[in-house]
Amino acid sequence: MTETTVTRAQLAEAVYQEVGLSHNDSAQLVDEILEEVSQALIKGGSVKLSSFGSFQVRSKGERIGRNPKTGEEVPIKPRRVLIFRASHVLKDKINRTLLGPVKGEA
Repeated sequence: MTETTVTRAQLAEAVYQEVGLSHNDSAQLVDEILEEVSQALIKGGSVKLSSFGSFQVRSKGERIGRNPKTGEEVPIKPRRVLIFRASHVLKDKINRTLLGPVKGEA
């Protein structure tokens, strides 16, 4: 299986191909969508995309970690982390692609 990374430019190109907006309008639309998602998460909200998944920000408290090289205890500051949970629809699509068609399915 080859690994690929989908870029912002590729998303804009896909919008251009599917919707028929100009290249500039397609790129601007992708940028605006990503900015809306980012702003919602920065404000502490969650973003749910039907049949895809949900993004949310979780706060992690301060804790003590350990330097794996030296074994020394090191404090880890409190921080916010981004969590993504894939929908069952997306998980099923991924698994169907990896496993191939199931008997009885077209």
